[in-house]
Amino acid sequence: MKVVVQRVSEASVTINGKIKSEIDWGLLILLGIENADTDEDIDWLCRKISNLRIFNDENGVMNKSVVDIEGGLIVVSQFTLHASTKKGNRPSYIRAAKPDFAIPMYEKFLKKLEVVSALHVQSGEFGADMKVQLLNDGPVTIIMDTKNKE
Repeated sequence: MKVVVQRVSEASVTINGKIKSEIDWGLLILLGIENADTDEDIDWLCRKISNLRIFNDENGVMNKSVVDIEGGLIVVSQFTLHASTKKGNRPSYIRAAKPDFAIPMYEKFLKKLEVVSALHVQSGEFGADMKVQLLNDGPVTIIMDTKNKE
């Protein structure tokens, strides 16, 4: 499981011209799921994201988490995070999970993140053509892969 976590001052997801999700200060999380992912990966990532200290405290030091600031959360499925560009010019997505596995994992991730963070978690729509807008604050962008936990 891979995520790109972006600290944002605003973000939104639009589908078919209608805003589905929208936050101000918080995190936009792009989530890539592969067949080898487990519930343990979900647990680890949700705890890590909830406690990631990337928001400034009163001294301007990144010392607060999204939970500390009661920020917004948007999670967007992003199978292209598993793109392999080793051969040729067309990325291969062979490692990205198919919908029959990925959708239940995506839904578990959303629920677990809401429980762990105690914040309302908004989302995109799995498989939809989404327009994602964000204003990256900092910029702060963190990439995590559960296959590289240690």
